[in-house]
Amino acid sequence: MRQLFDTAKDGLVLRVHVQPGAGKEAVVGTYADALKVQVAASPVSGRANEAVLSLLSRMLDLERSHLEITSGATSRIKRVKISEMEPEDLEKRLRVLVSEAGSDARARQRRR
Repeated sequence: MRQLFDTAKDGLVLRVHVQPGAGKEAVVGTYADALKVQVAASPVSGRANEAVLSLLSRMLDLERSHLEITSGATSRIKRVKISEMEPEDLEKRLRVLVSEAGSDARARQRRR
């Protein structure tokens, strides 16, 4: 798996590719060197950004206050700063999330 985050002096910075207005909220895999997520919220008035942070908070088992969008607020590609997490822990959690997303996609393909 490609490295989806960078280490900064004040935390980790995760690259996220967002698909707003999707029918569900989920981690769906990777897109280039970013974690790809879908959120139901539309990209109006920052709703999709809030949904992304809430989703990541749940998926990474972190308090919402430990996540902050540092760039890409009006773009599909965002950089999310994560504090209070070690790089090894983030790597493990991302590996599980991406693996589960791949398993879900393969199951959907078999049902077709």
